[in-house]
Amino acid sequence: MANNLVIAEKPSVAQSIAKVLGCNNKQDGYLSGGGYLVSWCVGHLVELAEPETYDSKYETWKKEDLPIIPEEFKYQVTAATRKQFKVLKDLLHRDDVDCVTNACDAGREGELIFRLVYDEAKCNKPMKRLWISSMEDEAIRDGFAGLKDGQEYDRLYEAALCRERADWIVGINATRLFSSLYGQTLNVGRVMTPTLALTVAREAKIRAFRPEDFYTVILETDIGDLGSKRFSGREEAKELLIKCTLAGKLTITKAEKKEKQEKAPALFDLTSLQREANKRLGYTAQQTLDYTQSLYEKKLVSYPRTDSRYLTDDMEATLPNLIAKAEKVSGLKPTEARDHHCVINSKKVTDHHAIIPTASVDKADLSELPNGEREVLRLIATRLLEAVSSSCIYAEAVLEGECEGERFTAKGKSVIDPGWKGVAKISEKKKDDPDDTAVGDISSLHEGDEIKIAQAGVKAGKTTPPKSYTEDTLLSAMEKAGSDETPDEAERKGLGTPATRASIIEKLVRIGFIERKGDKKTKYLVPTHKGEMLITVIPEAIQSASMTAEWEQKLLEVEKESYSADQFMDEIGSMVKELVDTYEIVQDAEVLMKPAYAPLGKCPHCGADVIEKSKGFFCEKKDCKFALWKDNRFFDSLSKKLTKQVAEQLLSRGRAKLKKCRSVKTGKTYDTTVVLSVSDNGAPQFTLDFSKGAK
Repeated sequence: MANNLVIAEKPSVAQSIAKVLGCNNKQDGYLSGGGYLVSWCVGHLVELAEPETYDSKYETWKKEDLPIIPEEFKYQVTAATRKQFKVLKDLLHRDDVDCVTNACDAGREGELIFRLVYDEAKCNKPMKRLWISSMEDEAIRDGFAGLKDGQEYDRLYEAALCRERADWIVGINATRLFSSLYGQTLNVGRVMTPTLALTVAREAKIRAFRPEDFYTVILETDIGDLGSKRFSGREEAKELLIKCTLAGKLTITKAEKKEKQEKAPALFDLTSLQREANKRLGYTAQQTLDYTQSLYEKKLVSYPRTDSRYLTDDMEATLPNLIAKAEKVSGLKPTEARDHHCVINSKKVTDHHAIIPTASVDKADLSELPNGEREVLRLIATRLLEAVSSSCIYAEAVLEGECEGERFTAKGKSVIDPGWKGVAKISEKKKDDPDDTAVGDISSLHEGDEIKIAQAGVKAGKTTPPKSYTEDTLLSAMEKAGSDETPDEAERKGLGTPATRASIIEKLVRIGFIERKGDKKTKYLVPTHKGEMLITVIPEAIQSASMTAEWEQKLLEVEKESYSADQFMDEIGSMVKELVDTYEIVQDAEVLMKPAYAPLGKCPHCGADVIEKSKGFFCEKKDCKFALWKDNRFFDSLSKKLTKQVAEQLLSRGRAKLKKCRSVKTGKTYDTTVVLSVSDNGAPQFTLDFSKGAK
C-alpha cells in the first residue's frame, strides 16, 4: 500500500494532523494509519555548517582570512536532532512512500525547515504542500483535500535560502572582523545590529536633551481657559499678562464645533498584537508570540506569523458565527452598528489572513489555559469585536481669540457615541488630546464677539526628553525603519518580519547588548555599554535601517520572481567584501570599549573595589580571587538569585536577609540570613544564620 509521508514542524502539530488523518499507530518517531505516515521536525534539523567545516584555518578568528563567502554552502545535521533526522531520512526512502507532504508552518521558515531535510536526505519523490491558517480539524481536512504542488513554493524556498545565507555571510564576517580588531566578542547581525542602532540613537537623544523652561499665559473666561504660545522667558510672558489684565477682554476670532469620527482599528497582525499585549499586559514580543503559537496549536486562534490585518472575501459569510464566539470568549459585545465588510479585503491579505479566534474557540475551557494564553486570547477576541463595531463619534470644539496682538486657543472634546471604544471600555487619553471639559458651550459665540477675562496668570513648564523604547515602541520603530527610503508600493517595510522581530529583540538581550529596565508593568529596552560601543565602531552600511529594510523588500520580490536570488546574494557578498577591505579601526578604541564600572563596595579580602560585570561581582585586583558569581550554586540551593542588591548588602554588612527561600528537597519555604566570609586565598564562603536576631 502506497503512503503519503507528512512532515510537520513540531510533534504537537504532527499529532493534531495525525488525529484528523486517522493515524493512530504510534511508531518510533512517527505515526501511521489510513495511507499516511506522519512525522515531524524539531525546529531546524539541518543548519548551515560552521566556517571551520570549509577550512580548518577558520577555527581561529583572523582578519586576514576574511571575507568567508562559500562558493557552495555546506549543511550539517545538528547533534541534538540526529536521531529524528535519521527517522525522517529512513521514511523518505521507504519503498511504500510515493509522496511527501510539507506540513511545516505555512511561511518562509516552515518552507526552509522542510526543504533542507528533504534535500539533505537526497529525496526526489513528488512533493505536496499543506497550506492552512488554522489547526482546526475542518481546516486540516480541507487542506488535505486541496494539497498544493510543492513546486509552487520553490521561489519561497529560494527567498528563505537567501535570507539564511545572507544572515550567515553578514553575521560570520562582521562578527569575526570586529571581534578580532577589538579583542572581544562583538556579535553583528544583518537585522540585529540596525535594531540595536535604533535603541542607541534613542538613548543618545535622551542624554543630549537639555530641559528648557517655557511659560504660557492663561486667560480664564466663563467659556474656558485659553492659552497663549510658549515663551522662553518669564519676563516676556509677564509683560503680556499685564497687558491682558489691563485690557480685561478677549476678542473671538474663531468659535467652531465639529463632529468627528475615529474609525475602528484593523484586526491584529502579529506585530500589532505584540505591541498591544506589551502596552496592555506588559508581555514581551517573544512571550506574546509563544502564547499565540500555543493557542494556534490548541486550535483556538488562526496562524500567528502573519503581516495581514484583513480577512479574505470568502470568509465574510463565517463572520457572524465568529463574532458570536468572540463575544463568549471575551464577555463583551460589539456596538450595534456593525460593518463586517470593513475587515474583508483579499487584496490586502498576503500568505495568511489576520489573527482571529477560530470556530472551535467556544469549546475550550478557558479556566484550563495558562493565564498568559487566556489574556492574549481575550485580546484577539476583543479586537475582532472592536474591528466590526461602529466608529467613535465625538465633538471637537475649537475656540480662538486675540488679546493685545497675541493669539489664545482652547480645545475641547466630548464623546457623542463611543462606538468601538465602548466595547472594552478602554480609556486611551493621549498627552496632546484636548480636555473633555476645556471648552464650554460656544454655540452662541461668533467672530468679533468679546468675552470678559475673569482672571489671568502665567503657567510655567519644562520641555521633556523622548522616552526609552518599550517593546511596543521598538516593534513600531522596527516596522517603520527605513520607510522614508522604501517605495510606497512596497508590500513589506521595516527591519525583519513579524515572525522574526521578537527573536531579534530577545537575542540582543541574551548576548548583553540590550537590557530591560523599569517596573513590572513597563519595561524599557536600553542599550548596554557594550551595545553602545559596538554601534560606535560599526560603519553606517551595517547599522543602516534603510538598507536592511530594502533587503527585506528584495527577499519578498525573490518570492514573487521579480528579483533574482543570485543578484541578491551578489549584493550581500560585495557589501561584505567592501567592509573587510575598507574598514579602519577606530582610534582610542581600547579606552572606548572599556566600560566605566561603578564600585559596589570593598573587597572583604584585600580592600580593593568590587565591580559588577556580566557574570558576577569581582574584585578589581586581578590577582585577588574574590568573586561573587551570579550563577551561584549556593543561592540556587535556596531557590534565590545573587542579585546586585544582595551583593551590595553582603559587601557592606557581611550579611543579607533573604525571605521565602525554598528547599529544593522538601519544597518548604523559610526566611534566613546569608553570612559572607572569605577563606585565606580570598574565595567567598557562605553560611546561614537562623537566629531571631539575625539581620
